[in-house]
Amino acid sequence: MGTVKLGENMEIKEEVIMKACSMARKAHKYPGKQYLSKEIRSSSSEVVFSFAGSLSVNDWFSGSAFGEMKVDLQFFPSLKYVGLDQTGRVNEAFFKRFQAVLANPRFKVEVEKAVADRRQVVFTGHCSGGAIAILATAWFLEVYNRQSSNCIEPLCLTFGSPLVGDYIINIAIRREKWSRYFVNFVMRYDIVPRISLSPLSSIKQQLQRVLDYFNQNSQQPPNDAPAFYETVVKHASSVATYAACKIMGSTNPLLETVSSFIEPSPYRPFGTYVFCTGTGKLVVISNPDAVLQVLFYSSQLSTEEEKVTVAQTSLRDHLNYENYLQEHLKRPAVTSLFHHHQEALAVSWNVASVEREQVDMALNDLGLCLGFQSERARLSLRAAEALEKQKLRNQATIDGKKKDIEKCLDKLQEYQSKCAHKVGYYDAFKSSDEEEDFHANVARLELAGIWDVIIEMLKRYELPDEFEGQKEWIGLGTRYRRIVEPLDIANYYRHLKNEDTGPYMGKGRPRRYKCTQKWREHAEQLPDEIPESCFWAEVEELCIKAGCQGTIESILHLKTKVDKWIQNKELGDDVLLENSTFTKLQKQHFLTN
Repeated sequence: MGTVKLGENMEIKEEVIMKACSMARKAHKYPGKQYLSKEIRSSSSEVVFSFAGSLSVNDWFSGSAFGEMKVDLQFFPSLKYVGLDQTGRVNEAFFKRFQAVLANPRFKVEVEKAVADRRQVVFTGHCSGGAIAILATAWFLEVYNRQSSNCIEPLCLTFGSPLVGDYIINIAIRREKWSRYFVNFVMRYDIVPRISLSPLSSIKQQLQRVLDYFNQNSQQPPNDAPAFYETVVKHASSVATYAACKIMGSTNPLLETVSSFIEPSPYRPFGTYVFCTGTGKLVVISNPDAVLQVLFYSSQLSTEEEKVTVAQTSLRDHLNYENYLQEHLKRPAVTSLFHHHQEALAVSWNVASVEREQVDMALNDLGLCLGFQSERARLSLRAAEALEKQKLRNQATIDGKKKDIEKCLDKLQEYQSKCAHKVGYYDAFKSSDEEEDFHANVARLELAGIWDVIIEMLKRYELPDEFEGQKEWIGLGTRYRRIVEPLDIANYYRHLKNEDTGPYMGKGRPRRYKCTQKWREHAEQLPDEIPESCFWAEVEELCIKAGCQGTIESILHLKTKVDKWIQNKELGDDVLLENSTFTKLQKQHFLTN
């Protein structure tokens, strides 16, 4: 495989990359403006929005050691680990700056016009302006692309941007198949993309002097630039080593002990990274675990002399993206590593596989083949690639269980049909008087075993990040929940588990049902409500509270929901049979009151 031009390697016009880079740098000249916007003159299809980076350290970190906050789901409802209900974290200072941009009505009007005119919206930024561009792109995807499949896909091009979000953000971005929209250019020694890996307390004064240097654009970097570079790289080392140990499955208790005392940075890369090697070449990496390792190992130095020289070069390089890309973007010198082949990319890679020779050349260009840590670097990168492949193998394993799940669900659906002619599905299973009830319980337990394994794999991050967004598994999970959860509820109240544990909807509901419910709610953008599969849990609690104040109103409200669920075929009409517990509950209250 030979090297190719970046424009051929990715379906992004070189003209767009260069215009975005130029506007990203130009935005710094107008610090009073929140953003600049411009159409690309020779093309009628793109509108570029560029954001300036801030030169105040207070706009980089806010609050805690690393300045992170939980994502505001009102702005970014998708940036979470759906089934396990874990919310991602983003840099609070960057989020507040983006929030200020969003509060500007002119910004929304211009974006809306670009969308209406069928233009591709390109968000870009250099330095911390890149962080604002990333958040703007995530917002755009939530507001436009997630709501409409007809909207033209956006593009985010950043140059020397610091990291913005944690590993949950990466999971969410890949689950939504949004990774292809984020392309981050990084000069090999540029220190800025590594800054977020350090706590503010260790670099605050030095960082402000570095920002002042960027502002003055003087020839001489700060005297403490080497110390600043060394501090940032030291923290990057801690994060990369910790992440590599996790990837390799280290069970060393010392790892957890150290991390409990020394808090590692929560920030992680996501999207595609284009590393500018400094040798005229570009190396493309779309595996986020590999990107993190390259961010550290490519910044390693072997001598004291190098520390001084490279530390100064790292600051100059941060200001040199436009010149470097102008010279090398059109050259056939691009290599792609660790292609994430599961996702169908609009920004597609023409490279199907990378031969050993090209890998060695790319690693050498990044400085990963030199020095005493070269072997560790290679091991870490191989582990990142191996983890990705193992996740795909794990998915193949559980995909092989689909037939077993379907077979058990078909049996239970047949059992449900038979019960519909008696007292109903729920009440028949709760009584468990017949042999067929026993067989239904066996199927219930078999399915619980399969689904509990899947949920445990999700908890350990052993499945592809896209798994929770796969329509087939969302549909299968919904079918499983609707058919089987009523049986779990019947079993729970039959054995009076509520007397020890409390109501089923409190601590009694298994995670497998919570996860599958949340998958559907996220995919269909539904509100977080008590679902139809928990109908019988509500009935049981109303039976227990019979005669209490407000019970009649609760029954009427539940009856309204039942009618809607039955109409939408989300609940069987056997719940209304003459001898069902729900019918008896209604008769008891409306005949005695």
